[in-house]
Amino acid sequence: MHAGDMRRPIVLAMNNIETDSEASGYDWPNVVQLNYYTTDVQQFFAAYDAAIDRLKRAGSQPASTLLGVAALALPELMVEIEATAMR
Repeated sequence: MHAGDMRRPIVLAMNNIETDSEASGYDWPNVVQLNYYTTDVQQFFAAYDAAIDRLKRAGSQPASTLLGVAALALPELMVEIEATAMR
């Protein structure tokens, strides 16, 4: 999705995490870990503010890991974000 545009998939992934978390009774401050997987670390850092700004607004400071990978599940995917939340 959004080939060549890292910002839009980051925003989409963060939207999906927020939607799924809220449906399960969690909120951003409940997120304790975010794992970022990307096929282009430099593009990811250029668009990282899309994730950080949302976390700051929500008062969330999860531990994070960024891994550069050769490929994701589909060739067109550039980023995957995995979240762990707890009460």
